[in-house]
Amino acid sequence: MSDFLARIGMVNFINTAPLYEMWKDTVNRPEWQVVEDTPAHLNAMLYENRLDLGFISSHEYAVHPESYRILTNLSISATGKVGSVNLYSQKPIDDLSGVNILLSSQSQTSNALVQIILDQFYGLSPRYCMPDERQAQSGHAAILAIGDQALRLKDKASYHHVLDLGQVWFAETGLPFVFAVWAVREDFCRNAMTTVMEVHCELLRCLAEGRNQLEAISEKVASRIPMDQQQCLSYLQQIEHDLDNRKQQGLELFFQYLISRGEGRSSSLPLKMCGCNHVDS
Repeated sequence: MSDFLARIGMVNFINTAPLYEMWKDTVNRPEWQVVEDTPAHLNAMLYENRLDLGFISSHEYAVHPESYRILTNLSISATGKVGSVNLYSQKPIDDLSGVNILLSSQSQTSNALVQIILDQFYGLSPRYCMPDERQAQSGHAAILAIGDQALRLKDKASYHHVLDLGQVWFAETGLPFVFAVWAVREDFCRNAMTTVMEVHCELLRCLAEGRNQLEAISEKVASRIPMDQQQCLSYLQQIEHDLDNRKQQGLELFFQYLISRGEGRSSSLPLKMCGCNHVDS
């Protein structure tokens, strides 16, 4: 057993609950320091060497592929409807050209995905605003929301039109969409491979056990939104956490769209993987 220090980033949305609740209940490794935050903040922390591994936006891997390896069989993804990455609009989606859309400060991936969908799939040309931009403060016709915020906005009367980004991606491409991956810093992977393997095996164990206890986990976390236990269970059942071949194909297609838009690096292909029983040279 390794006692190597590992700084681990964990997304603090309930879509990680099947894994993270089990981790908190069963993993007792003081040398593994967990930091909870949004994907966007974890992206920066991992890239700046303030974390060693963690959940990050798929977009972050595409932008800095030389810095990371991806842990096998772990993701936050969906084959079709995801339920918590939504564009909420006061206007019909087809009427969004020329109007303000407020992007999310929490996820690079979802910001890129909504632009791919509206610009390239739907042929629209909205004005995209980040939350700290003055333009965003002057009013917006639609808002991109992810994670727990998206679940809380679901029943807001002011938004009559909702676009589930995972559902649109699947309809257009026939592939799942991978919103986040577990990434390890390249240098940490080289210098602490034993620790990487141990953390990865524990993550996989926690996920497998958590997926088998979704009813109990839903009852435990539903009040955070708040939503009822059955709604939470239905939501967690449609969130997927593996990274099979189809999801890797979806991830690579997303990277190709990013590259065509000048946002990704061609060296992100093929995916660099590591973890239990898998180490790329």
